Amino acid sequence: MTAIRGAFPVLITPMTKEQEIDWGGVKNNVNYFINQGVAGIVINGSTGEFVSLTKEEKYQMVEVVMKEVNGRIPVIVGTAAETTKETIENTKQAEAHGADCALIINSYYAKPKEDEIYYHFKEVNNAVNIPIMLYNNPFTSGVDMSTELMLRIGTDLENVTRIKESSGDIRKARDLARGAKGNFEVFCGSEELVMESYFVGATGWISVAGNIVPKLVTDMFNHFQNGELEQAWEINDRILPLCTFLEGSGKYVQIVKRSMDLLGNAGGPARYPRLGLTPEEDQTLKEILKNLHVLSLV
Repeated sequence: MTAIRGAFPVLITPMTKEQEIDWGGVKNNVNYFINQGVAGIVINGSTGEFVSLTKEEKYQMVEVVMKEVNGRIPVIVGTAAETTKETIENTKQAEAHGADCALIINSYYAKPKEDEIYYHFKEVNNAVNIPIMLYNNPFTSGVDMSTELMLRIGTDLENVTRIKESSGDIRKARDLARGAKGNFEVFCGSEELVMESYFVGATGWISVAGNIVPKLVTDMFNHFQNGELEQAWEINDRILPLCTFLEGSGKYVQIVKRSMDLLGNAGGPARYPRLGLTPEEDQTLKEILKNLHVLSLV
């Protein structure tokens, strides 16, 4: 369980102005992140608009990215679906193409009860041999898993080796890390609670901001691991306005895509019904990037 640690940018799916996937941009972005020294990447996640992609597009994304990465860094693949059957199919496809871990959130429309969530993950666990990262995000799925349920899943199911905690309740991250007993590791999923999560035992961060400042989020984790807390806090304080903007805007996908374009990478539009940034939001973003010294503006 040591290979998948650190800050993992959860990549956008770059698109053309016609809202078709820019496959050349996908490959270029992958190499950009590898060159920036990231610990690994996540594809087909929420920031990657997985619910707006067809099954064929998601599967092709796995094939293209795994081939382009070619073992250079770990790749986590989002394989969630509304039904258990389709989640298993998606996870098997990711496993077949060499993904290092599957990121799975509970059904996001059915609002399942806790016994249904346990059953869902047990069935997926029993059907595959790939490590699984359980994902708790009540803002997206409408269900806030209890700490007890997550501990039970992480303890009972051998393939569930990590839990991404995104409820915004630092007590959950703490209690999960304390209760893991070596059965799983905890990843931060809250952009504004990263250092706090590291302090209570998180060993990684599934990072939206990592798309925009990959080296900073990587250095921040490394400083923390090395006990260089002042340097880690300094980076945290620098990137916090960006993290706050991402968390509070309701347009984190569009913010990241616009940032990628501004910084010379592949971004493009989001798929409708997501609309682009307003002029005011665009200006706010530019000011944030300027203050981070990643964008030069007149």
